[in-house]
Amino acid sequence: MLEEAERWLTTRSWSLTDRPLHRILAAKRATGQSVSVVLPALNEEETVGDIVAVIRHDLMQQVPLVDELIVVDSGSTDRTAAVAAAAGARVVHRDTILPRLPAVPGKGEVLWRSLLVTRGDIVCFIDADLREFSSDFVSGIVGPLLTDPGVALVKGMYDRPLAGAAGQGGRVTELMARPLLNMHWPQLAGFVQPLGGEYAARRSLLEQLPFPVGYGVELGMLVDALHLVGLNALAQVDVGVRKHRHQDGQALGRMAAAIYRTAQLRLARGHLVRPALTQFERGSDGFEPRTYSVDTEERPPMAEIAEYASRKVA
Repeated sequence: MLEEAERWLTTRSWSLTDRPLHRILAAKRATGQSVSVVLPALNEEETVGDIVAVIRHDLMQQVPLVDELIVVDSGSTDRTAAVAAAAGARVVHRDTILPRLPAVPGKGEVLWRSLLVTRGDIVCFIDADLREFSSDFVSGIVGPLLTDPGVALVKGMYDRPLAGAAGQGGRVTELMARPLLNMHWPQLAGFVQPLGGEYAARRSLLEQLPFPVGYGVELGMLVDALHLVGLNALAQVDVGVRKHRHQDGQALGRMAAAIYRTAQLRLARGHLVRPALTQFERGSDGFEPRTYSVDTEERPPMAEIAEYASRKVA
């Protein structure tokens, strides 16, 4: 693993227990920073209400950590908006934000527009399809931003079970995003869940970043934040297990294509190539990196091989 990324992994990767809630609240009072939570939602009536209810109860009513909770509806055709409002969220439809600029479909579009309808110094994004949701997701990733002024963006890291098997979720992460980051932006190789939808950042950073409109937003944000504020301003927190609905293979293919295109656009800035891949397994002390070499040698076209050419003549 790249030495800088390995050092970052030991100094900027934390667990929930590193920052108890009382310490986070004390830091919020001392600094006067406000926190907004945004749920981008498209046809999530089955899950969005429970997520909103948990955040309101745990982090707005019991303790004053979250100052505003907003669901941005991306054009749902089910009862997402009604369910979210009934649970206590402020619901804003994507198309009513900056109406002079017609909205385009995509998660990044919703996140970008959410900056116009939130006021928090820290903005926390939470996907609306999570099941068995815990408010630790919010407090865990917001905590470092409130307690450490040198941190600008925090990603959640977690296990993602698939069909009952631990660690098998996140297929696009393992097949597309992680290889891209390891080979072109190896400083970011330490992120366990680079595409995870649960992360928080300072508004002062988010407002300076371009937002890919689709599924490339998470990768693009990491890469751009690295260039803008440096690796040491980025961090991750272990929040346990993330359960959500999984998409089919075709949807994953579209996601992978968007992520690859996002990377393509950023590679124009110049890049590093590193023939190694770092992956993660949970051990007794948390997530542990495992680094493997990547085969980069290529065989030339067979038509260029003399033996093949002579065989054709014969």
